Amino acid sequence: MALKTYRPTSPGMRGKVSTASEELTRTPPTKSLLTPATKNAGRNSRGVITVRHRGGGSKRMLRLIDFKRNKMDVPGQVSSVEYDPNRSAHIALIVYADGDKRYILAPQGLEVGDTVLAGHDVPIKPGNALPLGSIPVGTQVHNVELTPGRGGQIVHSAGGSAQLMGKEGDYVVLRLPSQELRRIHCTCMATVGLLGNVEHKNIKYGKAGAVRWLGVRPTVRGTAMTPRDHPHGGGEGKTPRGFPPKTPWGKPAYGKKTRTRTVSDRFIVRRGE
Repeated sequence: MALKTYRPTSPGMRGKVSTASEELTRTPPTKSLLTPATKNAGRNSRGVITVRHRGGGSKRMLRLIDFKRNKMDVPGQVSSVEYDPNRSAHIALIVYADGDKRYILAPQGLEVGDTVLAGHDVPIKPGNALPLGSIPVGTQVHNVELTPGRGGQIVHSAGGSAQLMGKEGDYVVLRLPSQELRRIHCTCMATVGLLGNVEHKNIKYGKAGAVRWLGVRPTVRGTAMTPRDHPHGGGEGKTPRGFPPKTPWGKPAYGKKTRTRTVSDRFIVRRGE
């Protein structure tokens, strides 16, 4: 996949860089796999903003993705590879032998006409899903389950993959994209391959408006506020903080560890970045 630049016909086009996605098919999304995507602008069920700088953006429909891959031993053919506005990775429409249609995350190298399978004894090739215990050491995987039968919960973004580093009894050791080493039960499902659209990280939107289309609102620096609005505010001119950085509510920020000990800590062999 190559990067695409544009003629500088306007200031917004001058710095714009996008991906030239030749592998995408020019077909409309499957209506039976679409559902309206509700917007909450960063608000919780009580209407309180819990994630700031969210709101607006273009309208979009939610694609129903098969994260569980529980269609065992039924061959499916790749009908199309499509763009999904809700995620960085591309998705592939799979038409199974029994007529069922499902979307899956499209790994790199998966093309229209390819066949994918899910099962305990299927070939190790991109797009096939197996239990981690059936995958050879050193294989790159994505869409990994943390609890058997719950569906893939990690390694979903473009260009992402986890590598199977070893097997220890009923568990396997995966190296995640964050370089964290984590033990996961061998019966958890994972899909073989590196996720496609690997150049997504090199995209440049060119103008602020293009980011607004994604539902991201402007962020105001704390130093530009008044003392009553932010701990970093106030003073004449640009002033140093004079204390460790804080959030608008006075809690430590910028590197302060906030993760409390959880049950899953016992599965972490080595912390990531």
